[in-house]
Amino acid sequence: MMLPVARTRDEARLYLDLTPCTCGEADADWQHATGLLDGELVSVYDATCPSCTTEREYAFALPDQETIADFPNFGGPEPSQLIDPGRWITLADHLAGNLPADDPETSTQALQIAAAALTEVMKFIGPGATAVPAEAFKTPETQATYNTDPGRFDRTRLEVVRRTYEGTALT
Repeated sequence: MMLPVARTRDEARLYLDLTPCTCGEADADWQHATGLLDGELVSVYDATCPSCTTEREYAFALPDQETIADFPNFGGPEPSQLIDPGRWITLADHLAGNLPADDPETSTQALQIAAAALTEVMKFIGPGATAVPAEAFKTPETQATYNTDPGRFDRTRLEVVRRTYEGTALT
């Protein structure tokens, strides 16, 4: 069985946060462990849905090499196998568009995550390409995000927005 790779714990937890229970509940008290599946070491997350009590479990393959970085640490240079570019950009939009006016620390952290999410979008742009290809979008929702404004997935535009979130000027 081929499991998707969770490049880091931050990426796995974000995927879980973005994947609600069948009842629609997004919150869960995830427990984490490593285990063996078909002789391979895997990362396993399980929780009981607080709304409907459904038992939820996800298993992810481990990366060949661990990526060490500051928070947020979503992974190395390769694109995510868990979260497609449409979900990454939707996350960045949500975070940057809902900054609390009275909490600069939370706002700063949200913009750091939004900038990191845009970096993740750019990882889907192949060598020599200028934009994320249409086939990178895996769900009807994210395909609709792409189809609404494919120019948002242009490398230059993504870089400008990412640098804005980071508070730096283009040079």
